[in-house]
Amino acid sequence: MAPRTPVVLGLVLLAAVAVATVHFWSVRPEAVRAPEPVADEAAAPAPPPDPLRSGAPGPVSRPASGEPPSGSGQIVVDVSGKVHRPGVRRLPAGSRVEDALEAAGGVRAGTDVTGLNRARVLVDGEQVAVGLPPGLPVAGATGGGGIGSGAAGAQGGAGPSVPLSLNTATAEQLETLPGVGPVLAQHMIDYRTENNGFRSVDELRQVNGIGDRRFADLQPLVRP
Repeated sequence: MAPRTPVVLGLVLLAAVAVATVHFWSVRPEAVRAPEPVADEAAAPAPPPDPLRSGAPGPVSRPASGEPPSGSGQIVVDVSGKVHRPGVRRLPAGSRVEDALEAAGGVRAGTDVTGLNRARVLVDGEQVAVGLPPGLPVAGATGGGGIGSGAAGAQGGAGPSVPLSLNTATAEQLETLPGVGPVLAQHMIDYRTENNGFRSVDELRQVNGIGDRRFADLQPLVRP
């Protein structure tokens, strides 16, 4: 045998062992991991829309049940006569005559306001006329006057030419009504002071000294 033959045979044997080893490792069984379950995207609930991202309008705020609508906390009164800025004024509900006078710039200097009850609570839609003497109707008044509303005749006569406001008339003006003297006029003023004004003409029946017959005479001549 040639000297190189054993070497060649050894190399061939090593190559065969290597091939066998590679083949053995290639066919060796391997553990296979089961795939993880995939969530069903179609069945998943969709998240609520975000109004800030989608541009959808947000919920509209509504007043609670029984809550008054916006703007109902104001009253509108007409301040005229001897004030610095006469005109229509919007005031908070519950305001008094003094508040209306301040909104109109205050009473002019030298004006007699003896018969003006500044503490009286105002009602919506009334007129506050300042410093007008009896017999002088308020300029532009239609259907009624405030303090200073005109009277057509003298005391005990036919009464005022326009309905007299029970809430703003002075004692002198009330005395121009038929059958109303100083005592009854004072009773009417006392009633409106104690009850924060007249809300209807029918409340005259509750004034001391006014019966059914006198009420029938006064009803067409006055207003709240």
